[in-house]
Order: sequence, then structure tokens, then C-alpha cells
Amino acid sequence: MRVGQAADRLQRSEKMFTKNFKIPRDQLKPVATGYGACLATDHIVVDGKKVGFMHRDPPQNPTDSGWRFFSGEETQTYIDDPRNLAFYDVNTVANYDLAIIPHLAAPVGSAFVRISGTQRFKADKFAMPGKEKPAEQTP
Repeated sequence: MRVGQAADRLQRSEKMFTKNFKIPRDQLKPVATGYGACLATDHIVVDGKKVGFMHRDPPQNPTDSGWRFFSGEETQTYIDDPRNLAFYDVNTVANYDLAIIPHLAAPVGSAFVRISGTQRFKADKFAMPGKEKPAEQTP
């Protein structure tokens, strides 16, 4: 299952999951306002890990920025469990990792991976779901 499918399942879910966020809501600062919503894993907002990989999908609705944030340590099984990810304001994720802010204006289709041990990211190749290149066929 891809992230988009897990997100759809999460949005359809009527059950609310209680999460113990690493940064209490009243301690969030306005560091990246006006970007809209994003998807982030609990590795970031609950465990407090830094963003290791981020990519921008086409928005799913008018409030969605298209940004998807991961620590880079998530397994597919972890991502497939809707309890491990949710939609947040981009500002919330920026409070957990200020290093994402310079990249937030990047266009849909952009992807960035953290340069290990730094506060910097480098551009990364990422095939958006449904946009993967077809496998080469041999004659």
C-alpha cells in the first residue's frame, strides 16, 4: 500500500487515536504558516525524530499542501498502519524540524533527503505514485 492509500484510509477512519506529541500544542511557534496541511509520521511528531525524507505530491484537497514527511526509518508495514501517520499543519512539522522550511516553496514532484549528520537537505529523485516510469521491455 502506498502512502496516499494509507492517508485515504486514515481520513475515512472514524476512530480517533490519542497521541502523545513530543512538542505540546501550546509550545508550537509560527515558523512556517500559510502552507496548509501535510502528512507526517509519528516518528516525527510523537518520537521527535528529524525529517529524513520529504516529498511533495499533488494536493488531495484545497487545504493539502502535498508535502509528506518521514524520518526515513519507517518500514512499509509502519506506513501502512494508519495509526502511525496523520495530517498536520505544515507549521507543526516545521516546529519539529526547522531545516525543512527553505524547501517548502518547492513545486509538486519535489523530493529532498537529509544529508546525514547535518541540518541540510539535497534534492532526491522520487517517482510520484501513478507516475512511475514503465519497466523497460526487451525485444
